[in-house]
Amino acid sequence: MSLPACATWLTARGAPPATHPGRAILAALTLSAAACVRAADSPGPAYPQGAAAFQANCAICHGPTGAGVASLAPPLLAYPARYAASAEGRRQLALTVLYGMFGEITVGDSRYNFQMPEFVRLDDTTLAAVLNFLVFDLGHAPAQTAPVSASEIAAERAHPLDGAAVREHRQSVLASGT
Repeated sequence: MSLPACATWLTARGAPPATHPGRAILAALTLSAAACVRAADSPGPAYPQGAAAFQANCAICHGPTGAGVASLAPPLLAYPARYAASAEGRRQLALTVLYGMFGEITVGDSRYNFQMPEFVRLDDTTLAAVLNFLVFDLGHAPAQTAPVSASEIAAERAHPLDGAAVREHRQSVLASGT
């Protein structure tokens, strides 16, 4: 990573400015250098097509890192990986990206009452890639978790639901302990 790119990267992450006096400068430089090395050495996403589709379609509401946007859309860092571990959870993932969801939900300690749009216009391969990006790249699901397949998306595409029914299905998945 070039020095100007590193400086931009650090500034975007709230690194202290170089005008801090004394030891704060040394500490900031040490931490900043370590952060630059990690950023330069970190591999790209395992699902780059999913990452690109997420940025183009989902990040506007859920944030570029999937951490959610307060009072707008919930974080996507835990539930997708959890859902991917069960058949009904995997179905929930497919239903959500295909048909959206609306109504009140709780994620963590926060309540959201929103209308997630449907993404039925996107092909099954793209939707599976987005879900795999969420499950593995953002959610860090265990290696034994199977990737979501385009055929799983296609199976749910054959049985359209509205966003309220998707939310109801989510409630049943959560009630089952998934």
